[in-house]
This record gives sequence, C-alpha cells and structure tokens, in this order.
Amino acid sequence: MTDHADPRMRLKLRIWRQKGPSDSGRMVTYELDDVSPDMSFLEMLDVLNERLTLAGEEPVAFDHDCREGICGACSLVINGTPHGPQKATTTCQLHMRSFCDGETIDVEPWRARAFPVIKDLVVDRSAFDRIIQAGGYISAPTGSAPDAHAMPVPKPDADAAFEAATCIGCGACVAACPNGSGMLFTAAKITHLGLLPQGQPERDSRVLNMVHQHDDEGFGGCTNTGECTSVCPKGIPLASIARLNKDYLHAVRAAS
Repeated sequence: MTDHADPRMRLKLRIWRQKGPSDSGRMVTYELDDVSPDMSFLEMLDVLNERLTLAGEEPVAFDHDCREGICGACSLVINGTPHGPQKATTTCQLHMRSFCDGETIDVEPWRARAFPVIKDLVVDRSAFDRIIQAGGYISAPTGSAPDAHAMPVPKPDADAAFEAATCIGCGACVAACPNGSGMLFTAAKITHLGLLPQGQPERDSRVLNMVHQHDDEGFGGCTNTGECTSVCPKGIPLASIARLNKDYLHAVRAAS
C-alpha cells in the first residue's frame, strides 16, 4: 500500500490589523506556505502566529474557545462572509481544504456599530450579554426538581424551542445584516423561552425589554432581507423574527 504525502498549500492572507479601539486599522498581507488542507482555519492562524512570534512580530489577536462549534467565539469574516464559505459551519469547523492552493484570503472582524473592534479581529460583543440580562430568564420556584414530563410541552413547540436554543450568540447575523441588526439573535432567545410553559410569566415583559435593549445598544432595524439566516452556523430560521414581531405587538397592545 503506497503512502501519499499530504499536499501542502501556499496562501496569501490579507488580515485586518488594528492596535486598539481608537486606532485606524489596515489590511496587512502575509504569505503562508506549508498549510495542510486538514487544518482548521483557526489552526492555520495559530501557525501564522507562531511564525510571527518567532520573527519578533506582534501575533494576530482573534477570539476562540471551545473550537467545537459551540461557544460562538470564533467570529471572523472570511472573504466577505461571516464564518467563511461553508454553510452551517463556524470558523473553527472550517477546514483549509475549502480553499485553493495559491488563493488570497481576506480576514476581517465583525463590522457593526454595536460590535466595536477591541484589537485586530476581536470585537466587543457584550451588547448581546446585556440583551440577555434585559429579559432572557424565567421565574422558577426553588426546591427539588420537578418530575420528568410533569409539564407537558407539545412536540412542535418543543422542536421549535430546541431549534431556537441552538443559537450560540456568535453575532454572524449582525455581521451579515446590511443594517447591522441583531434581531435574529434576539428572536432566537425570545422564541426559545416564549414557546415553553416555564417562559409564560415573563413573556410580554421579556419581548419588550429585550427589543428595547437591542435598540439601545445601537443595532440597526430588521428589514427581513434574510442575510442573517444565510450565514447563521446553527440555521436559526427567519420565522423566529416573525414570532418575535407577533409577541412584541401582543405585548404592546396588552400594555396599552
């Protein structure tokens, strides 16, 4: 049986470099050879940073955590698309075999007023945290855990709630939206809790508070262009925003 050598790739990387929030950034070009097609995109950046460090240069700052497509930290715009060319894939799950030998790859941070750049490819996404704090919770009695199936949930509602709960809060929806809207993220959190019996006590106040916080953070308005859903690594559907709008109108009428 013949062993075949792993084909290596040569790439030209144009990466956004910015020293701090108040600095004006620029694209810097790096040549990187000997890249394995089996590397993840973040592993490729690790190799680049090792070489920059050995050369006495400042490594590229980028966010990462679990590298398993769960945490939502790997927020990069790759060739103009949040998380890169593969559908339903986070940056950490994107492999270099998705690119061609000799290709030029542009790597940028999320671009949104509500996500200011901290350094290089790292942005401040704490606006999402404040939206959650504004209403992403339920009232639950203390004491022992309830018995299983003590609170029946219709199967369609359970499936839709689970689908919404898969949102990892990465912010790709904001980066793709021409208005910089975070409505898909907000809708996913509202839909998740609003479909379950446990989420009913705060249902009206939740949607009002979270939408108002969304607007206060400087996110743009949703115009249903659908770019958010096309780049969402977890496939959150546009119907979540329709559900949010329905709940919001109901809450406004109930409050008037």
